[in-house]
Amino acid sequence: MFQSTFRAVTCSMAILFVAPAVAHAQPESTSEAPNPATRPNIVWIMSEDNSKHYLKHFDETGVETPAIEAMAAHGITFDRAFSNAPVCSTARTTLITGCYGPRIGTQFHRRTELATLPEGVEMFPAWLRQSGYYTTNSSKEDYNAKKRMEPWDDSSRKASWKNRPSDETPFFHVVTFAESHESRLHFGVDALQKPTDFDPKTVSLPPYFPDTQVFRHTAAFYRDRMSIIDEKVASVIAQLEQAGELENTFVFYFGDHGGVLPRGKGYIYESGLHVPLVVRVPNNYRNLVDRELGSRTKGFVSFIDFAPTVLNLAGVRLDKAGPIDGKAFLGPQIDSAKVDTRDNTFGYADRMDEKYDLVRSIRVGDWKLIRSFESFQPDAMWADYRYKMLAYQQWRDRYHTGKLNNVQSQFFKPRPPELLFNLADDPHEVNNLASDPAHGDRLTELRAKLNAHLKQTNDLGFLTEAGMLKVIDAPVENGKRLSSEIAGYIDTANIAVMPWEQANKALLSAINSGDKLERYWALVAASSIAAWNRSANRDMAADETFVKLLHRRTLDTEPLVASRAAQLAAILQVEDPRPIFQRTLELSQSPTEALQIFNMVRHVNALAGNPYPMSSKLFRLPFNPDPKGLIQQHLDHLDRP
Repeated sequence: MFQSTFRAVTCSMAILFVAPAVAHAQPESTSEAPNPATRPNIVWIMSEDNSKHYLKHFDETGVETPAIEAMAAHGITFDRAFSNAPVCSTARTTLITGCYGPRIGTQFHRRTELATLPEGVEMFPAWLRQSGYYTTNSSKEDYNAKKRMEPWDDSSRKASWKNRPSDETPFFHVVTFAESHESRLHFGVDALQKPTDFDPKTVSLPPYFPDTQVFRHTAAFYRDRMSIIDEKVASVIAQLEQAGELENTFVFYFGDHGGVLPRGKGYIYESGLHVPLVVRVPNNYRNLVDRELGSRTKGFVSFIDFAPTVLNLAGVRLDKAGPIDGKAFLGPQIDSAKVDTRDNTFGYADRMDEKYDLVRSIRVGDWKLIRSFESFQPDAMWADYRYKMLAYQQWRDRYHTGKLNNVQSQFFKPRPPELLFNLADDPHEVNNLASDPAHGDRLTELRAKLNAHLKQTNDLGFLTEAGMLKVIDAPVENGKRLSSEIAGYIDTANIAVMPWEQANKALLSAINSGDKLERYWALVAASSIAAWNRSANRDMAADETFVKLLHRRTLDTEPLVASRAAQLAAILQVEDPRPIFQRTLELSQSPTEALQIFNMVRHVNALAGNPYPMSSKLFRLPFNPDPKGLIQQHLDHLDRP
C-alpha cells in the first residue's frame, strides 16, 4: 500500500528525469539518472505462435478474450503490430535486441552458430538492470546471439518479479505461455472426434484452405487454445492487482509471431507476421502516454520497436554508440499523432529448421510486396516439424490427388519472384497483382523501397548461411565492409524480375563472373525465371551457348555454385543433376554448406514427374552427420516412399 501511494506521488516527478529513447545502444552515464522507485514496472505477456486472426478483439472470426479485452479498455490496442520474422528464435532475437536479424546475423532458425552482437548493442534488459530494474524471464529465451552483459536477474521457470530485492525496486518481467504453440496441433486422427468449445461449423477458413473436417477441427481447437491463453493473461493481471502493483505496471500482451495453422508460422504472409498487441496503461503512470484509454491505433509498430519503447518508459537514456533499428512508440516525448502516421514494416524469412527459403517483404499501408528470392521452390517445401500437423498432411495429400482448386493449390507450386497484394481487398494474400499493368507504379515503388532497405542494412542473407558464418564474429562491421559486394549480389538476384529480353544478357554475364557469389545468385535468378516463365524456360533449354555455360558451372570448384547449376539443369531438364550433387556433397566444406545443398537435392527430388529420383544411398559426406540433426532429416526423407 505504501509503495502504491509513493509511486502515485512521485509519478509526476518521474517525467522530469526521463529522457526519450533514441535508436542507439548503450546507456549513457548521467548524474541525473532517475530514482528507480519513481519508474513504472513493465510486464510482457507473450503467447506463442499466434497471429491476430484468432482473437475477436482483432478479427471478427476469432474467439472472445475477455481478459485481453479488459486490458484494452484500460489501455491501447495496436491494430497494426508486426513481428519482423515469422518464427520463434528470429522473432525473439529481434525483440531482445531491437535490431533487424539479417543486419546482425541472427535470421536463421535454427542457427548454426550464435552471432556476436555489434559493439554498443546489448540484449536490452541488461540496460534496465544497469539502471536499477529487477529483470526476470519465465522462461523461454531462444536467442540467436551471444549474451555479453547478462540481461536477466533470473531466467528460469521459477523467475518472478515477486523475488525482487525490495518493494520499491521496479521490475521488468517476461512470461511466455506455450498453450498456443504449434506443437499443440500435433494430434492424431482420434482427436477429431473430441468436441471443441468453439463450434467448428462456425469457423471461417481462409480461401487457401480446403473446407474439411480436419481443417475446421484444427481451426476451432486452436481458438480454444486462445481461450486458455486469455485465462493465463487474467491470472497475471490478478497477481499484479493482488500485490498492489497493477496501477504501477505497463502490461503488454502480444503474440511472439504469427501462426500457427498452415501457411502461418514460418511464412511472411500476414498470417505469419501480423500479431495481436494490447498495452494496459497503469493509472499511476497515465501521464507517460498521450492516448485515451480504450483507444486503438493503426500506426505501424514492429518488433524492432519494442526494446526502445520499454527503455523509454523506464527512463533509460541511450547514447550514440552502436545504433539499433527500432523507434519507441510509447512514453515521454513520443507524439501519438506521429506514431499514427507510421505506415511501413519489413519482414524476413530465411532457413526454418532444415528448409531454406530467402524471402523479404515490405508493407506500406495496405500494400505489400513479398520478394521470394528462391521462388522456384514452393512454399510447401518439406520441413519435418511442419508436417507433423494433420492439416498440413491432408492439404498436401489433397493436392497430390487433384482435390484442390487453384487458390488452394498455390502453396504447392513455384511462386512468382514478386507477390504484390492489396490487403484492403485481399487480406488473405491470394490475388497477386505484380503482373497487372494497372499496379506497375505501386510495384516499382515498393520494389525500390525494399531494395534500398536490403542494401542499407547490408542484408547478410546474400552471403549464404555458410558464407555468413565466416563473418559472424563481427556481423555488422563485416556487413559494412562488404556493403558494395552485398549490394551487387542483391542486384544480381534481382535479374529474376527483369523482362526476359534484358535478363538473358545479364544472366550470361553474371553466371560467368569471377565472383563466386555473383555466379551463385545469377543461377538462383535463372532458376526463378525458368520455373515461372515458360517461354524463358524454353529459350534457356534451347540456347546452346547458355547450356554450355551452365554445364561449365556444374563443374565449378565452389560446391554451392555447382549445386545451384545442377538444380537449374534439373529444372530445364538439360542434364542429370545427380552426379553433380554427389560430387558437391562429397566436397562440401562444412555441414552448413551440405545442409543447403541437401535443400536443393530435396527440391529436385520433388519436381513434377520425379525425373531424377534420389535416395540417401547416393551420397557420401566428408563428416558424420548428427543422427538427430537436420542433415539426417533430409537423408531420412529421401528414403521415404
